[in-house]
Amino acid sequence: MSKTFVGARVRQLRNERGYSQAALAQRLQISPSYLNQIEHDVRPLTVPVLLRITEAFGVDATFFASEDDTRLVAELREATLDRDLGVDVDVSEIADLVAAHPSLAKAMVNLHRRYRITTAQLAAATEDRFNDGSGSGAITMPHEEVRDYFYQRQNYLHELDTAAEDLTNRMRMHRGDLAGDLARRLSEVHGVLITRRIDLGDNLLHRYDPDTRTLEINGNLSAGQQVFKLATELAYLEHGQLIDTLVADGGFTSDESRTLARLGLANYFAAATLLPYRQFHDVAENFRYDVERLSAFYQVSYETICHRLSTLQRPSMRGVPFSFVRVDRAGNMSKRQSATGFHFSSAGGTCPLWNVYETFANPGKILVQIAQMPDGRNYMWVARTIERRASRYGQPGKTFAIGLGCEIRHAHRLVYSEGLDLSGDVATPIGAGCRVCERDNCAQRAFPALGRALDLDAHRSTVSPYLVRP
Repeated sequence: MSKTFVGARVRQLRNERGYSQAALAQRLQISPSYLNQIEHDVRPLTVPVLLRITEAFGVDATFFASEDDTRLVAELREATLDRDLGVDVDVSEIADLVAAHPSLAKAMVNLHRRYRITTAQLAAATEDRFNDGSGSGAITMPHEEVRDYFYQRQNYLHELDTAAEDLTNRMRMHRGDLAGDLARRLSEVHGVLITRRIDLGDNLLHRYDPDTRTLEINGNLSAGQQVFKLATELAYLEHGQLIDTLVADGGFTSDESRTLARLGLANYFAAATLLPYRQFHDVAENFRYDVERLSAFYQVSYETICHRLSTLQRPSMRGVPFSFVRVDRAGNMSKRQSATGFHFSSAGGTCPLWNVYETFANPGKILVQIAQMPDGRNYMWVARTIERRASRYGQPGKTFAIGLGCEIRHAHRLVYSEGLDLSGDVATPIGAGCRVCERDNCAQRAFPALGRALDLDAHRSTVSPYLVRP
């Protein structure tokens, strides 16, 4: 690290925190000209200056490691594989671009995503549903656009998170009576009448009427679910303007996306209210990220704990950077968030070798896997099924698999690492999906990789049916 050129990352941190070069230079005890040279990669970032920056910004030293650009490299690589673009870019070129110009690389990924959305909408209008610009045959939906909004922000929204924590401090909420605290706030401050009903029907979990200020909650919900619904509606009443501002800044392309984004932000606020950042971070560290223990302690669901763990990326108090995913038996990925370099493909598909899918054969049991992505990076994945039972006979329930993963360098902080070989020598090779995975020797490959010509021979058989030309 004694001669590391990371000007783009230093400039990114400075701009995010609103510092001028002169102000940051003064805080780092260096001259403005020296800082200017660091930001333009004229001079390297030395160890003493690195330590001052990590202290000033509250970031880990690994923030400046080039391998932390893995996810952005993978996203840009996937965009260049789009056959409609007709380009052939080497991975090393992409890595150089990301390292030197991360903002430009993000803009290119976002531009390609917008292109896919527009092409998909045109395809839907003309019924040409297999031409969405990605070669996957999938049409981008509003919920995918909202999912990408959180994904690009590493699932952490500072203003909303701190607003929720401030609310819990002002309310002096106690873990033993969250429902009572929230109900009193809604009633006494906002004049909301709360009723619990068993006749809302099978589809409605809760309903709020802003005209009559009546909040109806399905009596079949668990205590944790009812508390979450109360906190979600409180989000709109307490910080509706902030939520609207974040939605406006998101650049969503449709009214449906904007409405879903408001709901997603309200749900984020609810989780941050029930599990306030500082306290939850400290308890999670103390419990060594034992999800079931945290779930019992806070009396909320396993999924809620996992989702909140994936948001612990406050610069001054970072938790383990997690990727979070929820899938069903058919392989549909209904939730995905990432604060790591792990890349979820936008072209669709996942990997059958991933332990998340094995959990359906072991319901309720926690499975741990050391997995290696095609770029050589190792991750530890903790996966378990969750079940939502039906409220009456004859009504189907819900079963999902929840996966929580972190880079192997953080695995020792988790209780699940006990007794495991963290060297990576026995890691299971997985990928982000067959369409973007470059493993040629995988027996589980279901599709050839995008943008690569097949190496076919009528008189030869191989482990993989989709070998590609070098």
